[in-house]
Amino acid sequence: MDYPPIAPQRAFGQIYEMASTQGIFRLSYAQKLVFLAAAPLVLAVALMGVIVTDQSRQLAEREIAALEEELLAAKQAELQNYVTLARNSFFWTYGNRAPDDQEAKDRVTQILSAMIYGDEGFYFVYDYDGTMIVSPRQTDLIGHNLSGQTDSAGTPITDLLIDVGRTGAGYHTFLWPKPSTGEEAEMIAYVTALPSWQWVMGTGIFIDDVLETVAAARADMEQRIDRTFLQIGGITALALLLVFLSGLYITIRERRKADVKLKDLTQRIFDTQEEERGRVARELHDGISQILVSVRYTLEAARKRLERGDARASQNIDSGIDALGGAIQEVRRISRDLRPGVLDDLGLGPALKALIEDFGQRNNIATEFSTVVFRNRLDEESKIALYRVAQEALTNVERHAGASQVTLSLEGNRRGAKMCIADDGRGLTDQRNGDPRAGLGLRNMQERVEKLNGTLRVLSSRKGTVIEAQVPLSHMLRPAAPKEGAA
Repeated sequence: MDYPPIAPQRAFGQIYEMASTQGIFRLSYAQKLVFLAAAPLVLAVALMGVIVTDQSRQLAEREIAALEEELLAAKQAELQNYVTLARNSFFWTYGNRAPDDQEAKDRVTQILSAMIYGDEGFYFVYDYDGTMIVSPRQTDLIGHNLSGQTDSAGTPITDLLIDVGRTGAGYHTFLWPKPSTGEEAEMIAYVTALPSWQWVMGTGIFIDDVLETVAAARADMEQRIDRTFLQIGGITALALLLVFLSGLYITIRERRKADVKLKDLTQRIFDTQEEERGRVARELHDGISQILVSVRYTLEAARKRLERGDARASQNIDSGIDALGGAIQEVRRISRDLRPGVLDDLGLGPALKALIEDFGQRNNIATEFSTVVFRNRLDEESKIALYRVAQEALTNVERHAGASQVTLSLEGNRRGAKMCIADDGRGLTDQRNGDPRAGLGLRNMQERVEKLNGTLRVLSSRKGTVIEAQVPLSHMLRPAAPKEGAA
C-alpha cells in the first residue's frame, strides 16, 4: 500500500519551486527566435504579398479593361463615322432612284469600291442572300455567295453581318485576312442596311494596335507586380537578415553566459570536492588519527608495565582495544558517508532510514521515517541520486535550519518514486541571509534530479522547509521474474 505524502502541519509563506525541464523538448534561443519572429514574419509577408498581388492584379485588370473598352469605343465611333461619310457620298443616288435601278446600283458600287483608306481600310457590300457585291481589297470574292462563312475560330461572318445590318446597324468582331499580309487578324466591323436594294454595307478596322496596347499594358502590369514582389522579397530578406543577426547576437551572448555558468559550475564542483576532501581529512585527523595516537600511547604504556612485571598492563591493553574499536566505528562512519554499504546491500529505504536515524542521534533532533515496498525497484543511478539529495538536505538542516523535528518519506506512485524531507526550521530565507554560500546545496540537488529527468520542488517559509524529489517511471526497474520451483 502507498503512504500519503508528508504534509507539514504549518502554513508556508514564500514558496521556492524548482522543476526539472530536462527530458522535455526545449527550444534554444535561436530556434525560439526563428519560430517566434521569423516564421510569423514570413507568414505575414506571404499573406501580404498574396493580398497585394491580388489587389494589384484586380486593379490593373480593371484599368486594362477600361483602356480596352475606351480604345474599342473610339474604333467603333470611327467606323460609324466612316459608314456615315460613305452613305452621304451616295445619298442622292440611292434615295432618288427606283429599287430596281441597276445604273444607280452600279454607280454606288463604283463609289464604294473607290473608297479605300489607309493600308487596310475598305468598304464591303453584301446582298441579303450573302453574295459579295463590293470588296475592293479582295476582288476575287465579288460575285460569290459567302453565306455560312466562318473564321478560323468558328465565328460566323457573312450571315451575322447580314443579320446585324438587317436589324438596323451594329458591330461585329471576327477574324479576317489582312490584305497586306494575308494572315488572319481580329477585325471589328460596323454594318448598316440599304433596305430598298436589300443590301448590307459596312467597313471594318483591324484592331491590332488595340490588342498590342492592351498586351503592352498587361505586360507592364506583370512587370509592376514582379517588381512589387521583388521589393517585398527584398524587405523580407532584410528583415530575416536582421532576425538572423539578432539571433546570432543572442546566441553568442547566451553562449558566453553559458560558458560563464559552466565555469562557475566547474568551480563549484572543484570547491565541493575540496570541501569534501577537507572534511574527510579533518575527520581522519581529528578522529582516527587522535584515536590511533591514543592507542599507541596506551600500548607503549602496557609494554613498559609488562617489562616491569606490572599487573596493570592488562588495563592498558583493554583500553587500547576499546580505542581500536572506536577507531573502527569511526572508519565505518566515514566510509558510510562516502558510500553507504547498506545502499548496495539492502536498498534505498534501509539506507535512508539509517541516514536519518544517525542524523537524529548525532544532532539530538526528533526524526520520523516512513516508506513503502516498491513494486518496481529503482535503478542504481536513481538510488544514489535520491540518497545524495537526502544527505544534502539533512546537511542543510544540520548547518542552517535550527530545526527540532525532521520527517522523511519515500513512496512510489503512478508517476514514479517520490522522496519528501520536511523540517520545522527557520526556512531558506533566513539561511540565505546568514550564509553567503547558501543555495549551493540546492543547486547540487537540482542538478542531480535534472540528470534523471525528474522534478525537485522546494517549499519554504520561516516556519519550515519541504523538499520533494520526484523520479520518473523511466528509472523504475521491472520486478525480477520468479525462479522455477520458487513458491
